[in-house]
Amino acid sequence: MAMWIQAQQLQGDALHQMQALYGQHFPIEVRHYLAQWIENQQWDLVDMDNPAEEAKAKRLLDNLVAELQMKAQLQGGEDGFLLKIKLGHYANQLKVSSTYDRCPLELVRCIKHILHSEQRLVQEATKVSGNVSCGSGVVAMDTLSQRHQQINQTFEELRLATQETENELRKLQHSQEYFIIQYQENLRIQAQLSSLSSLTPAERTQRESALQSKRATVESWLTTEASTLQKHRLDLAEEHQKTFSLLRKQQTLILDEELIQWKRRQQLAGNGGPHEGGLDVLQSWCEKLADLIWQNRQQIRRCEHLTQQLPLPGPMEELLNKLNADITDIISALVTSTFIIEKQPPQVLKTQTKFAATVRLLVGGKLNVHMNPPQVKAVIVNEQQAKALLKNESTHSESSGEILNNNCVMEYHQATGTLSAHFRNMSLKRIKRSDRRGAESVTEEKFTVLFEAQFSVGSNELVFHVKTLSLPVVVIVHGSQDNNATATVLWDNAFAETGRVPFIVPDKVLWHQLCEALDMKYKAEMHSERGLSEDNQVFLAQKAFTSSSNNPEDYRTMTISWAQFNRDSLPGRNFTFWQWFDGVVELMKRHLKPHWNDGAILGFVNKQQAQDMLLSKPNGTFLLRFSDSEIGGITIAWVAENPNKSGERMVWNLLPYTTKDFTIRSLADRISDLNHLLFLYPDRPKDEVFAKYYTPPLCTYQHKYFASACFSLMLRSMYYQLFDNMLDPDGDFDLEDTMDVARHVEELLRRPMPGAKSGPLEHPIRPAGESKNDRKRVIV
Repeated sequence: MAMWIQAQQLQGDALHQMQALYGQHFPIEVRHYLAQWIENQQWDLVDMDNPAEEAKAKRLLDNLVAELQMKAQLQGGEDGFLLKIKLGHYANQLKVSSTYDRCPLELVRCIKHILHSEQRLVQEATKVSGNVSCGSGVVAMDTLSQRHQQINQTFEELRLATQETENELRKLQHSQEYFIIQYQENLRIQAQLSSLSSLTPAERTQRESALQSKRATVESWLTTEASTLQKHRLDLAEEHQKTFSLLRKQQTLILDEELIQWKRRQQLAGNGGPHEGGLDVLQSWCEKLADLIWQNRQQIRRCEHLTQQLPLPGPMEELLNKLNADITDIISALVTSTFIIEKQPPQVLKTQTKFAATVRLLVGGKLNVHMNPPQVKAVIVNEQQAKALLKNESTHSESSGEILNNNCVMEYHQATGTLSAHFRNMSLKRIKRSDRRGAESVTEEKFTVLFEAQFSVGSNELVFHVKTLSLPVVVIVHGSQDNNATATVLWDNAFAETGRVPFIVPDKVLWHQLCEALDMKYKAEMHSERGLSEDNQVFLAQKAFTSSSNNPEDYRTMTISWAQFNRDSLPGRNFTFWQWFDGVVELMKRHLKPHWNDGAILGFVNKQQAQDMLLSKPNGTFLLRFSDSEIGGITIAWVAENPNKSGERMVWNLLPYTTKDFTIRSLADRISDLNHLLFLYPDRPKDEVFAKYYTPPLCTYQHKYFASACFSLMLRSMYYQLFDNMLDPDGDFDLEDTMDVARHVEELLRRPMPGAKSGPLEHPIRPAGESKNDRKRVIV
């Protein structure tokens, strides 16, 4: 319940935002009294886009109700009586809720929204309080907080300005109504004057004089008041122009900076960057904008009605037409810009494979679009088609392939106030590729998923056709293409510029920029803050540029091209720089992640560096480094005596282990098997580092197995002697020569133990360093 404790410390606007999360859909009392239980549930493991998860959501709902009922029953005494009734009522309310009972996933969505919002509010408050200066006691807000404060202040200015023009409009309306009354009075006086001809001359003269005087007074007032009304209208139009200017400025700040930054964070998250964050704050801002824009638009419409009701000479009609066009442009920009992709489709998209995506209209709830929810359609388009769409050169949606289940009706979620379409079961049936340029491969061709919808707002006053493009997608037809496709995606996500023409990226980037992208990817895959150190980056630079320099400054201003990254093979190898790096990442995240996070794997060390490091250490010291010659390989290098030259030491290297090897036996167990490995570089006893990962023995050896173990030790000694003469000068093993010996030793291990009744050893023990699949990498 740590989060709830921190949430209760919020103050001011943050506290109001937190309180606004709760209501009849989820009472704050439930959050308070079940805080620990709520925070202990794994809400994020429920996939909202998978209908099969509904059973899991139903269990969470039932458990929540049960916990609430239990909490209610525990309340006793006079003080607990009312609370007992209230909690019981809430339990029953959640149990019979038509929304949650019909769709339990809505409860999960609601609670996830609440928890993520609370976490964001607490983090923002912590960030601000963390900037308090101890010496001066002054809060030094960071740029983000200052910008958010500025946005909130501007909203207050806009609210006051809109309220002021509303008041002035009402005054104008009252003044105009009175003017019309007086105008009608003037017409009545004129009618009376026309009827005087039927009176006697004496009566006519008396009445005519009074009516003429009255008419003159009224007409004089009407003339003056007409000028006053016209000035009032012009002043009001001027105030509206000022409000519209401030609205544009505020909308630009929110859409062109805050929303664009959110989209950029979303793109970097595709490379392993921090999660882009929720859309709650952006949605609240956009909804405030929509509300203010719509109020001002309605005011302009009323001004037009007043002008039509009482035409007066002057430029008012033309001015109102311009104001109406301006406010329509503002709301159109808001609606079209807030139709966004909340959950991107996978950027490496395999044909005939199910995928999901979610689109959201941030102002849908505020503009009541959910009253007649639109249908969203998804199509896949190529780079040229995307360019045409952004230039408005294409009026109809051309397609470069066929997506199944590509239509979805937007749904309104009352608990969160969101209007979104969840595509859960899309599948790319076929793809039509373009003619490739030069050396470009199919995994360098970029597509995008276009989402589009049409809807109206304000009783069909305005009709919008909205479109949004996904991040670039690389389409593959086989898993073997995934590696190169991922390289294209990583380069695009890392180096795409805001507002670019689809999908242009620089052909060259600075080396340190690429290092930042690789570090982000590596840390995300390792789920660790231990990324690529400066030494690691120097190692990678040496590999990428075929350089021997160990000075980081030598690489700081160097550039690396796309061809160097993933088109041209490394010198003397049949794979590219990226393919080697990605192989390391795949190996680590599948099998060796804990060891990296423990600091047990140096990894980015070449053969010569390993030798220099180990020769200064005692015999039996070893380290783990990534193979230079094999994709996704890791080798063990250790220092020991040279059996062929007495008194001389040398560094040995095992042939690399790969994913296939670790699927059979873990790294920790393999290191445990190798008794001559004593210390992990620089001087850590190996059991201290790896013991917690050793596989527990299936049974405990008894005395009757002692002879078996002794016999195996004897065979192990013979095993080593057989291999003494099969080492090359570099300390590596020749595979062809070792296979015959491996088979010979295996045959010896299968023979009955001397003195045994019959059959093979009850517990055959392989020579140190040799599991069943290790006979290719025998060790001295």
